[in-house]
Amino acid sequence: MADLTTKYLGLTLPSPIIAGSCGYTASVADIAKIEESGAGAVVMKSLFEEEILSELNHAQAQMNRPRTIYPEIFDFFDYDDMEDTVSKYLFTIEEVKKQVKIPVIASVNCISADEWHVFAKRLESAGADALELNLFILPSDLNRSADENEKIYFDVLKKVKNDVKIPVSLKISSYFSNLAQMVVNLGEAGADGIVLFNRFYSPDIDIDRLEVVPADVLSTPADLYNSLRWVAILSGKVKCDLASSTGVHDGKAAIKQLLAGAHAVQVASALYKNGIDYIAEINHTIEDWMNEHGFKSVDEFRGNLSYSNSSNPAAYERVQFMRHFSGKSCASIPKW
Repeated sequence: MADLTTKYLGLTLPSPIIAGSCGYTASVADIAKIEESGAGAVVMKSLFEEEILSELNHAQAQMNRPRTIYPEIFDFFDYDDMEDTVSKYLFTIEEVKKQVKIPVIASVNCISADEWHVFAKRLESAGADALELNLFILPSDLNRSADENEKIYFDVLKKVKNDVKIPVSLKISSYFSNLAQMVVNLGEAGADGIVLFNRFYSPDIDIDRLEVVPADVLSTPADLYNSLRWVAILSGKVKCDLASSTGVHDGKAAIKQLLAGAHAVQVASALYKNGIDYIAEINHTIEDWMNEHGFKSVDEFRGNLSYSNSSNPAAYERVQFMRHFSGKSCASIPKW
C-alpha cells in the first residue's frame, strides 16, 4: 500500500501535494474542501506587503490622533475592524486551524525589508504552521546592482526569522545571475524551504486597443521543465527543503518533480482548470505509479533522478539543442 506521507519544512504532510496560494485558499470553506480532497498542506492566498503597510500607517495615524484613548490601538492589528483585509486574514487563519488538521502556511507577497515584517509574528500567533514569503525583485532598476537586489532577499529573511519561530520558506523566481549559489546561500542564511518558482504578473500588448494588458495568469504544462531542471540540480545540495511550483497539471508531473528531488509539489492553475477535487486524482496517479513500481513510501524514490543520482546528469545542464532543431523539417522532433 503506497504511503504518500512526506516531510516539508519540518511538518508532516499526508501528501506531497500542496494547494498553492490562489483564490481557492482564501476561505475557510474551500480550504476544508482542499483537505477533504487529500492535499498535504495549504498555502493561504497571499497578503501583499502594500496591504500590511497600509494598515501599519493607519494604526500609526490612529496613535497620533488627539484624544485617542484606546490602549489596544498600539497593538497593530486588533480585530475591532473586521472589514479590514489584514484583520480578516488573521481571523481566517484562526478559523481554518479550528477546522482542518493539515498544515496551514500563511503567505506574504513582499518586495522589500520594510517594517511589514512585524506582522509575521501576528501570523504565527493566529496559528499559521509556517510562513511562505513570495519574494521577487524585478531587476529593472538601472541604478541598483545585482548584489543590491539580492541583498533584499537576505534582509527580508533575517528580519522575519528574527520575529517568528515557525518555519519560513521563500518562493523565488529564476532571475538571478547565479541561481544555484543564491539558493544555497539562502539555505545557509536560515531559510527552511525554497519554492521554485513563483509565477508573477506579466504584461501583454493588445494590438487592437493599443493598450498594455495582463498576460495569461494560469500556467501551462510546458512551464514544468524550468522548475524540474533546477529542483534536480539543487536536490541534496542545499540546507533546506525544496518545493516545486508552476506547470504541475497532473499526477505524472508531480511524480517527475518528486523524482527530481522535491519535498513537496504546489498546484494552483490545475485547481482553477479542474476544481479542488482534482487533488484526489493527482494523489491516485501517484499511488498507482508507486504500486506499479514497488515503492511503499515517497522517501524511497524522492530524488532518484536528481542531478546527483542521475546516470545522465549532463541532461539537466544542457541548454542548446544539438540535433532535434538542426534540420529544416519538424518531422523528426520527438513528441514527449
